[in-house]
Amino acid sequence: MTKAPPLRLGVNVDHVATLRNARGGARPDPVRAALTAIEAGADGITAHLREDRRHIRDADMARLKAEISKPLNFEMAANDDMLRIALVTKPHAVCLVPERREELTTEGGLDVVGQHNVLKPFIAKLSDAGVRVSLFIAADPRQIEMAASLRAPVIEIHTGAWCDAVVDGHTAKADAEWQRIVAGARLARSAGLEVHAGHGLDYATSEKIAGLPEIAELNIGYFMIGEALFVGLAGTVRAMRAAMDRGRERLASQPDAGNA
Repeated sequence: MTKAPPLRLGVNVDHVATLRNARGGARPDPVRAALTAIEAGADGITAHLREDRRHIRDADMARLKAEISKPLNFEMAANDDMLRIALVTKPHAVCLVPERREELTTEGGLDVVGQHNVLKPFIAKLSDAGVRVSLFIAADPRQIEMAASLRAPVIEIHTGAWCDAVVDGHTAKADAEWQRIVAGARLARSAGLEVHAGHGLDYATSEKIAGLPEIAELNIGYFMIGEALFVGLAGTVRAMRAAMDRGRERLASQPDAGNA
């Protein structure tokens, strides 16, 4: 039987703020969404403060840090303005992500190989302030090895390409992307990194990736906020938690789980 640590669920509340900002008012409140998600079983809350403040705003980050009882994961680009805000906010964790103003959502993983000289002092300053640093990267061996050499304790594997291929019915591509994730998670764990995953996950893909013993946390936002329109946020969190638990339960009963 394969043993694995409990799998944590981080709920991203960015798109509650997207809906709020569409009318320029105060509702729906992403902090209220965060509190609802935690009450329903979320282990943490993720929020991405973008340069253009298209969804989460500075005041949201301050309120989340002050009002939620679970860890806050602050997604941000590696620039001086975000570093300043992170050092003031002091979240539990910072996940460094690539960011382009014109993108609709985060496209691909951070190039830690090409940007290691920029990232090294960011990681050091955040770590010195007691903030846990995660790097949002593709399941690529070079990126994983560089993340380990930069002494970031955590990576988050970008699962978008796999999830998109699954949804689009591109079986061969989905299988190839899945094998990259499996191999990447194993390599990262063997290098001493804690492994998280996120981007594009739904109930089915979350259940499957929960079967990888190396994965410690999933961070999920867009799908859950969309699903909440039909069944409520609390119901969505509970359904996601159940899907993840099913994946972990199968892992416990299969000696070679993760190879499928």
